[in-house]
Amino acid sequence: MPFVLAKLKRIVLARGESTVASVGIAGSVILLTMLAACGWWARQVVRASQIAGRSEQLHAVGTLLSQSAESMLSGNELSDLRRLVALAGRNYHLTRCRITLAENQVVADAEPARINVKTLPETWSVGIADTPAADPSAINLSYPLRVAGRGGARLEIAASLADQNALFWEVQTGIASIGAIWMALLLLVYRRIRARLVAVGAIREALIALHMGESAAETLLIDQSLGHEATAWNRLVENQEKLKKAAIAEHTIERLEARRGVKSDSDAVWDAIPQGLVLVNSDMNIKAANGAAAVLLKRRREELPGSNIAETVKDEKVLDTIRSIAAGGTHRPVTLEVERPAGPDSGASVLRFSIRPVRKDDPASVMLVIEDITQQRVAEHSRNSFIAQVTHELRTPLTNIRLYVETAIDEGETNPAVRSNSLNVINLESRRLERIVSEMLSVAEIEAGSFKVRKDDVYMDVMLDELKTDYAAQATDKNITLEFNRPPKLPRLVGDRDKIALALHNLVGNALKYTPSGGKVVVSSDVRDGQFVVDVIDSGIGIKAEEAEKVFEKFYRSTDARVGKITGTGLGLTLAREVIRLHNGDITLQSEINRGSTFTAILPIPKEAA
Repeated sequence: MPFVLAKLKRIVLARGESTVASVGIAGSVILLTMLAACGWWARQVVRASQIAGRSEQLHAVGTLLSQSAESMLSGNELSDLRRLVALAGRNYHLTRCRITLAENQVVADAEPARINVKTLPETWSVGIADTPAADPSAINLSYPLRVAGRGGARLEIAASLADQNALFWEVQTGIASIGAIWMALLLLVYRRIRARLVAVGAIREALIALHMGESAAETLLIDQSLGHEATAWNRLVENQEKLKKAAIAEHTIERLEARRGVKSDSDAVWDAIPQGLVLVNSDMNIKAANGAAAVLLKRRREELPGSNIAETVKDEKVLDTIRSIAAGGTHRPVTLEVERPAGPDSGASVLRFSIRPVRKDDPASVMLVIEDITQQRVAEHSRNSFIAQVTHELRTPLTNIRLYVETAIDEGETNPAVRSNSLNVINLESRRLERIVSEMLSVAEIEAGSFKVRKDDVYMDVMLDELKTDYAAQATDKNITLEFNRPPKLPRLVGDRDKIALALHNLVGNALKYTPSGGKVVVSSDVRDGQFVVDVIDSGIGIKAEEAEKVFEKFYRSTDARVGKITGTGLGLTLAREVIRLHNGDITLQSEINRGSTFTAILPIPKEAA
């Protein structure tokens, strides 16, 4: 069922649109619910207002009419009375307007055909006519009449509310018009948000697919039309794919060249194979082994032939598998991985044993193929850790953007300050996402050897002002004092503005990230010895002396337990130093544990600027 829903979701929504579509759907549902509630409330209010107004009108008519009827009945003025009743029924749109005696004899009625008493008797029953059954769909009023010395009567009037529905539909039409306008505005806001975020959503889905084990480039690529972020991501995927293919081709060429050069020498052929090869007979003795096997098993090659495999391989699972295959109990290849602990002169390692039968001259022969997969394991761990960290880094600004979009939709129209603040946060988080993607692309370019810098004019006073603006909100949220100290005039540099900004962003961002609440970060800039120097000083957790250079290595994370609780890709400082060095500068570090750190970026000043 989840697979079917996911497939349906991919068919209905474009890649990366699910994050934005959920916001649009939620906003539409909320708006339609509010409109329905307003319509119901308007119906109740209009109907109550109609009933109250109509009742008040009818009561006034009934009061005046009853007073006049009593006087006319006393004077036997039936013609005037009947004319008055007919006029009142017609003018006030009454469904009933009549005067009856005690025996329900109709003396006057808005419809003359219903009158059954032509003249009044001298006297009649002293009682008052019975009240008729009320019509539930109309307003019914009854007034007792007393004619002195002759008897009693009753004035009955009723009016329907059916003709009052025009006002209700007029109000409903107004609400529907307002709703249509709001839906149109919501659609415009949704389209603007979608245009900004759909590329980021597509990159997030591609990263999740990569984390789940998908490695095909055609699956990870996203639509180029989604903008600059999509172009940067696709370039990153394509570069990684090129690197993978180049490595495979290089490895294949090396093996082919090794085969062509040693066709006549069987020992050389074995030694050319990078995997360890060991041939074992039915007595568990080694018949032959190549040089790679001797290296992996940490034995001299001349000692292996004729020795028992149990003297070299200590893992019982491997030995039992060899015995089973040699005895004919298993005919299919078996693969086992063995973790080898660190020794006095080597670190821990992982060996993969592929054990298979050899069915030729000796049916009981067993072939062992041994591979050292330690680096593969380390690489897989680094890749998974990197993907998990990047996914988390992307999720945080995406979550903030989504929350502030909902706030802007819910409160933006009634509170301009909230809307302005929400749009400002969305803009900052979008730029943060752009920096993360740019970091990933830049690291891929560094690995591919295609990382280059442009030569443009760089105005450092403008760049430092932008840095202050970008990180002011983050510093406030963490209760950190952020200061920027610089002279009134700063020199103009020559270099790649975007990459220098990326390097300084990483330095300031790291300082805020590793400084606890209540701390302080100072960014000082000056000219020293003909060079432009930026010092980023924090009062954070500090860095151990033995880790001062390691923090600039790719994916390195400090062993300090406090660092493990803070997310990061492990690329920021690596990229920052590489960028500054490509500009013929450098980044140095001075730190003391629990006292803070100072990162110093040094950039040369061109002679004409100096």
